[in-house]
Amino acid sequence: MVDTEIVAIVFDFDGLLMDTETTLVDGWRHVWAAHGLDLELDGWFWPGNGGNCTDHRLDRLAALVGPTFDRSACQARYEAYRRARHESLDFCPGIRDWLDEAARLGLRTAVASSSPRTWVREHLGRVGAVDRFDVIATGDEVAAPKPDPAVFRLALDRLGVAGRQAVAVEDTGHGVRAAADAGMWTVAIPNAFVDPAQVSAADLTLTSAAALPLAEVLDQLPSGLATRG
Repeated sequence: MVDTEIVAIVFDFDGLLMDTETTLVDGWRHVWAAHGLDLELDGWFWPGNGGNCTDHRLDRLAALVGPTFDRSACQARYEAYRRARHESLDFCPGIRDWLDEAARLGLRTAVASSSPRTWVREHLGRVGAVDRFDVIATGDEVAAPKPDPAVFRLALDRLGVAGRQAVAVEDTGHGVRAAADAGMWTVAIPNAFVDPAQVSAADLTLTSAAALPLAEVLDQLPSGLATRG
């Protein structure tokens, strides 16, 4: 048993705090359909790392459409579709309860995302939740996206805690790997487009944050954590 006390919980953003992965996929489906095409979510679509893959996907569509492809118009169509969808987007089920419970337990909270700071703060600000997190660390502040552990290490440094004093909550395999490489405990809640087998290395896997109270989640980790409260 490891008797290190957990003092912080660090959340991924996209697909974990908010379901921006569904709006991403639906946005690209919308753009593909405008060209009379069906989007297939095979290996090319998910490159296995965090960060912005817009150019990667536009390159794929350009190859399919040919010389008539208007890159700027397609990107604008995609972004407008997602903006409209995001107007009503809230936290994923159970997340608000976990944040409330973290506060009651005296746990510090952070976001560690491969997305840029403007993106994360815009969404958190829309739902009045920027102040729910002690620390926000983002992809534009580090040299490489997940699975590189840099953004988690940045969050830990800003929190002033060691890896084994923190739990990372992630929705992808590359996120779980990044957190583990930063020395953190890992809880996986795979998003709708992730095969649960891809997050099998996590210390604990759930179907939703609504599945268990946060205190019970922490007590199930291999650390044998006794939560505060």
